[in-house]
Amino acid sequence: MKKLFSYPLTILFFIFFGLTLVIFHPIQWVCLKVFGYEAHKRSVTFLNWFIMRSTNVLGTRYSFKNTHDIPTNTPLIIVTNHQSMYDIPPIIWYMRKHHPKFVSKIELGKGIPSVSFNLRHGGSVLINRKDPKQSIEQLEKLGKYIEKHHRSAVIFPEGTRSRDGFPKKFHTTGLKVLLANAPSAWIVPISINNSWKLLEYGKFPMGLGHHLKFKVHQPLRATKDFESLIAQTEKRITQGIDTPV
Repeated sequence: MKKLFSYPLTILFFIFFGLTLVIFHPIQWVCLKVFGYEAHKRSVTFLNWFIMRSTNVLGTRYSFKNTHDIPTNTPLIIVTNHQSMYDIPPIIWYMRKHHPKFVSKIELGKGIPSVSFNLRHGGSVLINRKDPKQSIEQLEKLGKYIEKHHRSAVIFPEGTRSRDGFPKKFHTTGLKVLLANAPSAWIVPISINNSWKLLEYGKFPMGLGHHLKFKVHQPLRATKDFESLIAQTEKRITQGIDTPV
């Protein structure tokens, strides 16, 4: 019965979601071309707030728990597990004062209103998973960017989304490249729960009535002992994931 109700609500969600992307695309363009980075950054922040509101049609709720003092005016590397594309809007919204930039696959750089424009022009990097040399160069670029501008890079070390809520093993190369190029950074581990449930039936229809939970863990100061640092980060994130029974 719940899945039956999800069909009309999913259609309504996609209407709101699509309109949000289409409306904010020219807004982003004007903000960037006319008013510059800060205006563009604000437009992206509100774009993602509206995306979150679109999911409210599905009965989706959000909570973002942070009891820690996250350093400002310093580069951050936000490390989190990955369960769906709906992980991203809450991170952009709740971490907005830290100017989050993303490591994204190159395919997302074209064809998606608002999203592709922001990925190409907002400071994020697009990596070609089939070209390790290009991927490393882009990660180096992002590390140097956050080090210079004191912004944040968001990386999903699992590489692919978990479709059942269970965490995947971290791939450490990307994190090591970011750490090497942003030596003054702090790592901010975040555990995400229940985002995968929005896609419990696949891409259509959407899951209904889920509570997406984001938990920020104690930030870690970057050290040259990358292996130990990444192991601590992975442990904190996985311990905060409520794996399905």
